[in-house]
Amino acid sequence: MFTRPGAFAVLLPLKSPGTGKSRLSTLRDDQRARLAAAFATDVVDACLRTDGVAGVLVVSDDAAFAATLAARGAATCADPGGGLNAALRHAAAHLHERRPDLRPVALCGDLPSLMPGDLATALADAATQPGPCFVRDADTTGTTLYCASYDGFDPRFGAGSAAAHEGSGARPLAGELPTLRRDVDDVDSLADAIALGLGDSSADVVRSIGLLPRDS
Repeated sequence: MFTRPGAFAVLLPLKSPGTGKSRLSTLRDDQRARLAAAFATDVVDACLRTDGVAGVLVVSDDAAFAATLAARGAATCADPGGGLNAALRHAAAHLHERRPDLRPVALCGDLPSLMPGDLATALADAATQPGPCFVRDADTTGTTLYCASYDGFDPRFGAGSAAAHEGSGARPLAGELPTLRRDVDDVDSLADAIALGLGDSSADVVRSIGLLPRDS
């Protein structure tokens, strides 16, 4: 299930691409779906190139989409319903049954600029923390990464998640970490991600829908 060396397992909660990114309202439904799928693909690829990550566990309500990520090296399990945090707790339990030695790391699937170096830096910091920790998003109110031991794993993603995580006792990780903090919810944040540089799959889709020059 997890064959890479490392102490961490990334838990990646993903809805069906066709249901996401509604705030990218200037794009057609099919374009938003392609972007959401590409974002997740690039996140999986970046994680599997990151030092310290033993593997990625995708928890999704879309078995066909999850299978495309399994083909790239991710493990998968079905989303049981009940919302994002319930999906993450289910994934953590699934992981713990198979690899109790690994520390679960919840990560957002909409980080198309994610570079392994930023993720590795955050995980190296997390490894020094005895308790839960998290990474604020670029807007400072949300969360892009949450890490805790299995026994202390209590994700609080949703509106105001940064304050919710900090209020629960989780420690915010420091450092610039620009590609780890830049999640994409709307046109402005997509522009910021493009400026940082996109993963291959996201760049291909963005280029195909005319948001990047063909030769970029």
